[in-house]
Amino acid sequence: DSAETSPSVVFENTERCNLNCLRILLENISDLTIDADFTVELIPEINVAVATFIKNIDTKEFVKKCSQHKRVREFNMTARPLESTQSIKAENLPESISSDYLTVYFESARNGGGPVADVQLFPEENSAIITFCNHKGNS
Repeated sequence: DSAETSPSVVFENTERCNLNCLRILLENISDLTIDADFTVELIPEINVAVATFIKNIDTKEFVKKCSQHKRVREFNMTARPLESTQSIKAENLPESISSDYLTVYFESARNGGGPVADVQLFPEENSAIITFCNHKGNS
């Protein structure tokens, strides 16, 4: 059991619930306010959404509430805490971006970063994979 619980929750099988529906549903379950207390990002290519809590909440308890909620079950959605990762993908990067710039940017504490172990550029996709030395620098 991780000492640090992720502030994000992954919802799978979201195809029956559009973004606005999901936002309202999560407000109803959490008694929190969208944008002020949490954000939701839909990833339609894989029928997943990620809710990230700005307000400090017990995400494990929230996941439990979601899995017991009537509408979540009707939509056949599942919820789980987002696991920590050592790598992130940065997309829509300028063509002229360098791995040195990305390393310095993602190591900046002001940007929520930490020590970077590796940067892989994918110029054809205007993206990069940034791998951190530990999973704390990935917010």
